[in-house]
Amino acid sequence: MTAQRPDRVLPAAVLWDMDGTIIDTEPIWQQSQVELTQRFGATWTHEDGLSLVGSGLERSGEILRDRGVDMEVEEIVLWMTEYVSDRLRHDDLPWRPGARELVEELHDRGIPTALVTMSRRSMALVAADALGARGFRVVVAGDDVERPKPFPDAYLSAAAQLGVEPTACVAIEDSATGVASAVASGAVTIAVEHIVPLDDIAGGDVHLTTLDGVDVDRLVELTTPALAARAAASDEQAVPAGSGTVQVPSDAAVTEDGAR
Repeated sequence: MTAQRPDRVLPAAVLWDMDGTIIDTEPIWQQSQVELTQRFGATWTHEDGLSLVGSGLERSGEILRDRGVDMEVEEIVLWMTEYVSDRLRHDDLPWRPGARELVEELHDRGIPTALVTMSRRSMALVAADALGARGFRVVVAGDDVERPKPFPDAYLSAAAQLGVEPTACVAIEDSATGVASAVASGAVTIAVEHIVPLDDIAGGDVHLTTLDGVDVDRLVELTTPALAARAAASDEQAVPAGSGTVQVPSDAAVTEDGAR
């Protein structure tokens, strides 16, 4: 007998990447890299900038140093962080379509959220503070964890601080590195394509091209199959063999139109 898949499974929490997912900071990061390399006469291309999307800042600093930026890695990280933070403080935040509205509706519906980013905490708080009381309960930044994305540490820390199981959470990401991190944590992962293509990445439960028009009900509709499958798998592990428990099969990734 096949188990009936539930109509709705609410996530215990929604864990958000920041750069490129909530706010469109990637072009600002890339401009900081261009200006910094120009100061030292180093060669830097648009493709070089794209290769760093989703990476930890320390890795970016190491690559820029290798390319000829004559500064210590930590100095490079601080310079770029201040460059981007200054732009965000003096300009309107470049919200990604649908992101702010979804964060606020999740709050209004009682579903906790966390910000999980490899940017430094000082910069993450710029975005978090802009949302005020309808924003994130937890912020995990790059300087809060020892290992950056694609390791799962940041997502595991966010779930632990919220007091929920990672497999009961939904994570929203825009880069291959970030998706790998969220998947490794066990969270149901939504990949929202932005600057870099995500068509051929391994992993991710739902693939979208935008969050515009995605409200909480649509989010639940898209993620219920994967959340139900994880819950069933967890129950299966906890029940002795031969008990008659039926595991709900895992679905393939859901595309933006809901096709499987």
